[in-house]
Amino acid sequence: MIRAALKTLGVKWKSYRHRFVPWIAVNLKKNERTLRQVTARSEDKTVPDVEVSASLVNLFTALVKNDKTKQEVLSLVHKSVQSVYSQNTSKTQTEPVRVMLDMLGFCIERGPSSLTLAGTGVFVTDGSVPKGATVAMYPGTVYQVYEPILIQSVANPFVFRCIDGVLIDGNDKGISKIVYRSCSGRDRMGPLALSDVSWLTDSPENPLAVGQYVNNCSNEKAANVCYQEFDVPEDFPLELHQYLPNVNYSHDTKRPLRCVVLVSLRDIHCGEELFSNYYTIVH
Repeated sequence: MIRAALKTLGVKWKSYRHRFVPWIAVNLKKNERTLRQVTARSEDKTVPDVEVSASLVNLFTALVKNDKTKQEVLSLVHKSVQSVYSQNTSKTQTEPVRVMLDMLGFCIERGPSSLTLAGTGVFVTDGSVPKGATVAMYPGTVYQVYEPILIQSVANPFVFRCIDGVLIDGNDKGISKIVYRSCSGRDRMGPLALSDVSWLTDSPENPLAVGQYVNNCSNEKAANVCYQEFDVPEDFPLELHQYLPNVNYSHDTKRPLRCVVLVSLRDIHCGEELFSNYYTIVH
C-alpha cells in the first residue's frame, strides 16, 4: 500500500515538470533549451503593449456584438459608445471560438497534451497564428508582493510570478476559484461586470482565457509562445472589462490591473500545441 502511494506521488510530481517553476529550476541543467533570457526587464516585450491592447479590444468588441446578453448593460455607457455595438450585429449568436477565428484568423482550445503526463494542453484548432500575435491570456487573481497567497499556493502549480514579483493565481479549482469569484463579485459596477468569471468553467466567454494550461517547452519541443506582462491602460473601454480574466485581490489597489498574455514567437499552424518558457532569467 505504501509502495502504491509512493508511485502515485511520483507520477504526480513528474507531471509538475511542465507547469511547476521550482521543479523546472531544479532541473535547468537537464533542460537548458527551456530557459529564456532577456537582457533587461524593459526588453521583455515581444510586441508593443499598444498592439496587445488593440488586439484585445478588437476581439472583445466582436464578442459583445455577438452576445445579446452583454449588450443589455450598455445603457450604462455613453450613447456614442453604444452605437459601436449596434452596427453589423448578427441576429444569431455563434460560439466565442468562432468569433475568435473570424477576428484573429485562428482559434485555440484545450485538449489532452502531447507531452507525457502533462495533462491538459492548449492547441491551435483552426486557422493559423502569425508571428507576434496575442494568442492567449493567463487568467486569475492578481496579488501584489505584500499580499497573502500562502494558503492558495499550497500544491498549486498555476501560480505565475511576474518579473516584478506580482503573482497571478490561475487555478480554476478549490480555494483559488472561491477567492476569484469573491473578488470579481466585489468589483462589479451595478449590472456591469468588470472582470470575467467564465474562465472558471469549461466554456469561457473569452476564448483567449486558457493560458494557464499552456505547458512548458522541452528540449524536444521548443517554445512557440512567450509570456508578456501587460498593464491594462486607463483608456481601455470600460464595457470591455467584462472579458478581462483577471481581478485584483485587494479592492483598493491603486496600480493598473496586471494581465499576462502569450505572444507567438513564430507562425503556428493548425493542430500544433502551444509551448512556453516558464523560467526567464533577466540580466
